[in-house]
Formats: sequence, C-alpha cells, structure tokens
Amino acid sequence: MPTLRAADSKRTDAERLADIFTVLQRCFILNLSKELNRGNVSFPQYCLLGFLREQNALTMSEIAQKMGHSTAAATGLIDRLENLGHVKRMHAKDDRRKVLVQITTSGANLVAEVREDMISNLLKMMEVLDPAEQKTWLQIYEKIFSYCRSK
Repeated sequence: MPTLRAADSKRTDAERLADIFTVLQRCFILNLSKELNRGNVSFPQYCLLGFLREQNALTMSEIAQKMGHSTAAATGLIDRLENLGHVKRMHAKDDRRKVLVQITTSGANLVAEVREDMISNLLKMMEVLDPAEQKTWLQIYEKIFSYCRSK
C-alpha cells in the first residue's frame, strides 16, 4: 500500500501531466486545425477519416461506435464528408440494406497531408530532446497508446 506521501507525490505528478497534456493538445490541435481548415474538415471528421483509412469500409453503426456518437450524429459527419468528396457510401454485397462508408482518394490524400504536417511538427519538437530522450519518449507513448487502444 502506498504511503500518504507517495500518493500525494503521484497526485502532484498527475496534476502536472494534466497541465502538460492540455498545452500539448492545444498545440497539436491548433496546428492540426490550421491544416484541416484548408480542406474544410473538422477535427471529428478528420478522426473519422483516420478510422476509415485503417479499414476497408465501416457501417454507420461501427462509425457511431468508434466516434462515440449516435448513429444520427455519425450520419451528419458522413454527409458533410461525402459532400466534400472525402467518403462514399455503398451497399454491402451480402445485404443491400446495410450501408457501408469508404474513404475516397481525396479523403486519403487529406489524411496523408495532415499526417505529414504532424510528422514535421514532431520532428521540430524532437530537436529539443537528445537521442536517448527521443527513444524514451517513444517508449512511454507506445505504452500509453497500447493502454488507450485497449479501452
């Protein structure tokens, strides 16, 4: 059982990490938003394009579940992305009632462009770290990534 002092220290560290995450998110999202604004795509729409890029096609229910939205809200995201030419709807071959959503070349290109901008920003950030710190940063984020993917 951790001592009271250790628990206080852990709490203090968690509070500092919360402050750091807030600034990091603001930094990344603001830079990301500048790039997304060029394509008239919101952050949630970009996240959805990222999910679609990883999959061949997703149903509206799968999209809603991945986004943590209702099916109606997911439909709104898809409508806008479809109007921009970043996704297309199609019917499943095994069940014509099932609507599948697939990313288009335009959508995949947008995701790739934004990803390249993110990589450029990360490379700049990594310049403040020595090579050992860079590896440690990646190892820590790999653990956090695994934790988040399991949720």
